[in-house]
Amino acid sequence: MPANHSTLNQTAAGHAAGQALQHHFADLGQQRDSATLGMWVFLLTELMFFGGMFAAYLVYRVSYPAVFVAASRHMEFWAGTINTVVLLTSSLTMVLGVWAAQTGRRQLLVWFLILTLLFGMAFLGIKAYEYHNHWVQHDVPGDSFQWLGADGRTAPDAREAQIFFSLYFAMTGFHALHMVIGLGLVTFILYQGWKGRYSPEYHTPVENVGLYWHFVDIVWIFLYPLLYLISKRHG
Repeated sequence: MPANHSTLNQTAAGHAAGQALQHHFADLGQQRDSATLGMWVFLLTELMFFGGMFAAYLVYRVSYPAVFVAASRHMEFWAGTINTVVLLTSSLTMVLGVWAAQTGRRQLLVWFLILTLLFGMAFLGIKAYEYHNHWVQHDVPGDSFQWLGADGRTAPDAREAQIFFSLYFAMTGFHALHMVIGLGLVTFILYQGWKGRYSPEYHTPVENVGLYWHFVDIVWIFLYPLLYLISKRHG
């Protein structure tokens, strides 16, 4: 009886793998390599996208170092630190989810992906809290922006301070958008994993979503010191 059960499982896995194979690929290995290459090419374009913003930040950081340090003191240091820990932990649960898919542990895959979703939503919740505080403190560039000197009047370097906050909202905003997209992708593979779509023979979507998730986390690893830690270094 156990042998028959094992045979049935192997037959089902082979059938699922056959359904996953697209007609224009010779086998699942070729399909996986092509999908992985495509994901890496996509991530390279994303790297160039964020690279442009990092380059702009570097230019203005060198041009107005004192103002950038002062503006960084308006950051919620504890919130940024907690979010860093949250994202690093989400990368761990994502790695474990990929491992669960590779080894055919469907229940573990589902649970690890649920944890990844929860950590991702926690990150966005903390970021929304930060944005609200910046709005209340008039740190949002525009007509309501306030950058006051010791005399209570608009400081002469208010324009340079707005550049910092413009870069801050641009970089963290696009990062948050990528997080939202990542949550959608994780939700999709969670649903597919719950239905038993993935197996040791076929789990390429889980691996590729994992690559995307790690890329978004790595971007934050650079944003955190650039935006939150420069005032701590010079404080």
